[in-house]
Amino acid sequence: MLSLKNTLKENPKLLVIFGLLALLFIVTSLLQPSFRDPATLTNTMRWIGLYGIISIGVAFVIITGGIDLSIGSLIALSGVMLPMLLKGDIFFSDPLPVPLAFGLVLLISLGIGLFHGVMVTKLGLQPFLVTLCGLFIYRGLARAAGNDQTQGFGGDFSGLKNALVKDKLFDFIPMSFVVLIIIGIIAAVVLNKTVFGRYLLAVGHNEEAAKFSGIKTDRVKIAAYMICSLLGGFAGMLFVLDTNGATPSSFGNFYELYAIAGAVLGGCSLRGGEGAIF
Repeated sequence: MLSLKNTLKENPKLLVIFGLLALLFIVTSLLQPSFRDPATLTNTMRWIGLYGIISIGVAFVIITGGIDLSIGSLIALSGVMLPMLLKGDIFFSDPLPVPLAFGLVLLISLGIGLFHGVMVTKLGLQPFLVTLCGLFIYRGLARAAGNDQTQGFGGDFSGLKNALVKDKLFDFIPMSFVVLIIIGIIAAVVLNKTVFGRYLLAVGHNEEAAKFSGIKTDRVKIAAYMICSLLGGFAGMLFVLDTNGATPSSFGNFYELYAIAGAVLGGCSLRGGEGAIF
């Protein structure tokens, strides 16, 4: 509770944003009573969960003063790869078990984040340029891997879909929202209760001062990009499980804008050095 009070004290605009959200909810409910139906609210929470995960990921990058425009294409790449791995249509001739397929997609996502971080820190390239190029590259890879055809699961993976997306807690709260809450709690602990979280804020606030104070700023920024890509790849798999298929040319289009908007509305500053998961 004390941590929450401190967060609101340090970032009072969160209260304003929450007030606007409450006002929007009330006005919409009055103008369209069906908005209050449990099915509608459950569906809304389902999408909030999916988009919220990528917003948390990009928040780590924005806090360091960077940006990631490749999230939508990364979602397309992971969304295309997962069903193909489970069917044995890519990399391997035989279908992979679910844990291995998930692990491989997450490993590739981490590698992409590492690539972004190294390009930004070691080569001194602008994050906007690096991730904009990534936006086109990963979309192209998704289209090439999937032969520009819609990729579905082609089998019974209902148990996996239900466990991560479709099932409802207390017959009301979708699992994607539960996953968001779990990731949000972990991210909040990392940002507010760890040295790494303090380093993130310090790097975003004044990178030169952080470097002179002994912080390995390059490592911090690389880790932020890896976290962003990891959550982007994970969310891509949830999105494809939710929709039951992915079309490489359109899957995840503009999702990077939704993620950035979500992070900024949630209290992150595009100048860096400011942000909270709450």
